[in-house]
Amino acid sequence: MHAGAISVEQGRVVAEAVAALPVEAAPEVADKATHLLIAWADRFDPATLSRLGERVLAHVAPDLADQAELAALDRAAARAEARRHVTLSDQQDGQVRLSGSLDTETASLLREAIDPLCGPTGAHDDRSPGERRADALGEICRLALRTGSLPDNGGDRPQLVVTVSLDALVNGVRAGTLETGGRLTPGAIRRLACDAAVLPAVLGGDSQILDVGRQRRLFTGPLRRALVLRDGGCAFPGCDRPSRWCEGHHVHHWADGGTTALGNAVLLCGHHHRLLHQGDWAVRIAPDGRPEFLPPRWLDPLRVPRRNLYHRRC
Repeated sequence: MHAGAISVEQGRVVAEAVAALPVEAAPEVADKATHLLIAWADRFDPATLSRLGERVLAHVAPDLADQAELAALDRAAARAEARRHVTLSDQQDGQVRLSGSLDTETASLLREAIDPLCGPTGAHDDRSPGERRADALGEICRLALRTGSLPDNGGDRPQLVVTVSLDALVNGVRAGTLETGGRLTPGAIRRLACDAAVLPAVLGGDSQILDVGRQRRLFTGPLRRALVLRDGGCAFPGCDRPSRWCEGHHVHHWADGGTTALGNAVLLCGHHHRLLHQGDWAVRIAPDGRPEFLPPRWLDPLRVPRRNLYHRRC
């Protein structure tokens, strides 16, 4: 530095890199690292030199570098495990804030699970990357719930319980209540009812339970298999989502008297299921038994029917 061969900032980088060497490093290892970094300082700016300094031990003492890296990884893993948490906080605006911290392994599993579902589903998918990740997380949860492999929760298989009157379900005029006390819009309730276990309960005027019926599972067993064979995956035009990420949708809604039959069903991924329930797009079963979609007039004034050609070329 006094001779002007390296700058003050480069000298600080060298000193910090040498000071950060593990305690197991002998003085001769520190001397080798110092001389190597000074030699590099003639060619690299402080920022690049700092990055090289983080790996200098691999150049002067490879065996010790491997041991130090493993020890550092163990310490980091222990810290991450001790600090891991996920928090769901209800907000006043109808949202739930998701926050937390994951260890590297769990985070990699999460990324691998949601990444296949994070891509745009077609030319008209205008969701932001953050919105697509949020929707992907929801689809992964729906997929896990459909496997039947999750542990029991209070004696029941995992399920989402929504309390709503039959009149509200049919007419879509009132919100529903979750077990947590959260509220869902009529549109969300009707969407959930498309492919869910519906448990009817008769309540008295004071909300006393008078009778509980038997569950009617929709689009399961042979009917779902037939639906998968016909549609192959999400039937929305241009969507490539496979069938295991899809749910059944009543063309004529079940709450409005629609039947649970192949001729009244279509397979949709979570995003396009929500899109269809928003009302701009419409779906119908064509004379050949295949589903076709009518685009909104702002997209196509003639509303020419469209089909998904990805899963089946016809």
